[in-house]
Amino acid sequence: MAFEGYEEDYEARIVSSMETDADRQGGADLRPKVLDEYVGQEDAKEQLRVYIEAAKMRGDVLDHVLLYGPPGLGKTTLAYIMANELNTNIRITSGPAIDKAGDLVALLTNLSDGDILFIDEIHRLNKSVEEILYPAMEDFEIDLIIGKGPSARSLRMTLPRFTLVGATTRAGQLSQPLRDRFRIPLKLELYTPAELSSIVNRSAGILGIGVDPSGSLEIASRSRGTPRIANRLLKSVRDYTQVQGKSVIDRDSANYALEKLGIDKLGLDNIDRRMMETIIKVYNGGPVGLDTLAATVGEESITLEDVYEPYLMQIGFLQRTPRGRCVTRLAYEHLGIPFTADSKAASTKQMSLFNELMENKDVDR
Repeated sequence: MAFEGYEEDYEARIVSSMETDADRQGGADLRPKVLDEYVGQEDAKEQLRVYIEAAKMRGDVLDHVLLYGPPGLGKTTLAYIMANELNTNIRITSGPAIDKAGDLVALLTNLSDGDILFIDEIHRLNKSVEEILYPAMEDFEIDLIIGKGPSARSLRMTLPRFTLVGATTRAGQLSQPLRDRFRIPLKLELYTPAELSSIVNRSAGILGIGVDPSGSLEIASRSRGTPRIANRLLKSVRDYTQVQGKSVIDRDSANYALEKLGIDKLGLDNIDRRMMETIIKVYNGGPVGLDTLAATVGEESITLEDVYEPYLMQIGFLQRTPRGRCVTRLAYEHLGIPFTADSKAASTKQMSLFNELMENKDVDR
């Protein structure tokens, strides 16, 4: 589900971890169906296996599950796997799609015993809607108000016993009462290149694409630790490879295709590089405010903050300081820009600002 305000920005980027319409239309066949087929996330997977087996042994519903972590790591896939492992039905919706309390009541009352209700972007639930979830999650009951004014009365309705699976990329934005009602919180981590290589090999087999180990590893290493991006890159590399008349994706063909797509060895695309070059060449490496940077590169502030910055920060190329964004020496080296005396002075200033940040814990936009 898209974040409101920058759907067009991320859908134009092949290395965006956000889900696009193309992913939804062509990704269902690539989803693993059971836990044994699911690659990576070993800690979360083993915990989930225990909880599912325990629920089966008791003949009870699975406790409510919260899946959180960066986009594209398989939260929706895990929800489908839970339904398959429990041999039950799953209903899919998202926080922004539940506009009114009545929408949630309709969803809950149409569930059957043991069903799974999956709410993506659960942190974006309306507050009035969220409050209806509290008794539903705890007691499998909801309170309805019938009528208006003096004649209004409260009616308590019993619900089928269900499992709520919530997914969010921003666990910190969940209210404490809602977060406390999830007994099984599972954090998903970014994947290693080896894990992504296994996913690429599996997807290639399903798609009928030949790929050798060097080719799958080349794709995996540029996928930003995200299976969604790895599958997307695999399909693009397949097209280039077929046009070249090759039947198997090897390292050379993968490298050729990814270079044509503007994706470098670390998975950075043209927009990532333009953003860092702007900070270096226009603002001497920073600091520069988010809104100022957004105006300079011609993007929305929220797009830079939620779509472009996270990965650059994860790999140590970008820092957020109290006075704005700064690039690090690693970014200079990656872009092939000399790290001069002026750059060094700016970097020293950045470290001072970073230390100030750690002391004050107060970050400006």
